[in-house]
Amino acid sequence: MSEVYDVVIVGGGAAGLSAALVLARARRRVVVVKGGAPRNAPAEHMHGFLSRDGMPPADLLATGTSEVMRYGAELLDEVATGACAEPQDGYSVRLGSGRVVRGRRVLVATGLRDELPDLPGVRERWGSDVLHCPYCEGYEVRDQPLGVLGGPEPGALAHSVRQALLLPQWSADVIFFPRGMPLSDDDRVRLDTRGVRVLEGAVAGLVVDGVLRGVELSEGSMVERTAVFVAPTFYANDDVLVALGCAFDDEGWVVTDESGRTSVAGVWAAGNVSDPAAQVIAAAGAGSVAAMAINADLVFAAAEPAS
Repeated sequence: MSEVYDVVIVGGGAAGLSAALVLARARRRVVVVKGGAPRNAPAEHMHGFLSRDGMPPADLLATGTSEVMRYGAELLDEVATGACAEPQDGYSVRLGSGRVVRGRRVLVATGLRDELPDLPGVRERWGSDVLHCPYCEGYEVRDQPLGVLGGPEPGALAHSVRQALLLPQWSADVIFFPRGMPLSDDDRVRLDTRGVRVLEGAVAGLVVDGVLRGVELSEGSMVERTAVFVAPTFYANDDVLVALGCAFDDEGWVVTDESGRTSVAGVWAAGNVSDPAAQVIAAAGAGSVAAMAINADLVFAAAEPAS
């Protein structure tokens, strides 16, 4: 049997590394299972993170990794493939290599994945001039001709009208392409009030020539745009949470309290795996909050009188 860590953190993004930093500084024995490529890997820079605005996402992770290791946390360049409760206490997390790591507590910070509209050019330019977050990238495309793709995808139905209503803060030239998505009369009034043009008709794809040139309609014409916003459908990377038996809400997201504690004792979740709207700075903060709650939980458990 391998030695048991105080905390196994599954996910080495902003939330996981932030939690590891707090816990390692609290002199806990911590291991971080880094996982696969981060969600924001295609982005050249991240924005809205105080003191880190404009930093490449990879640089943030490299800096965070160095800080965490300086305090003695261990990092494994592995992917978690499963997890289960231990017969006595704590949890086991299985890794892709076949190794098993054991922890008295588990924090899952595995993020989410974006399912994009199945249109030519969207995946190719994702993170460059095909964007999804006005607060993250709106300033970088200010005063440019912008488009917003609606559509039948669940993400578009929930978020694309909101994107179109927000974007006139950054550009006076915004066109909304519903792609067959039904718009209510109220939606049309709101879009018109914000100065957003609605262009009906089927979209064939994006025209790309090194950079985005425009939106191609099915009848053959092109509407020039230098950036297009899309609303991905979000899917949490929650296999570990499912394996551990955590409760999920009606929309499929893990249920947590304000500290990230799940319905399973000893298991926490932080970042995009539990909050799809969290930007990097919010995910890092959630990891810190969860870490303090986990440390307190371990302290109170140790302080309980022996029965």
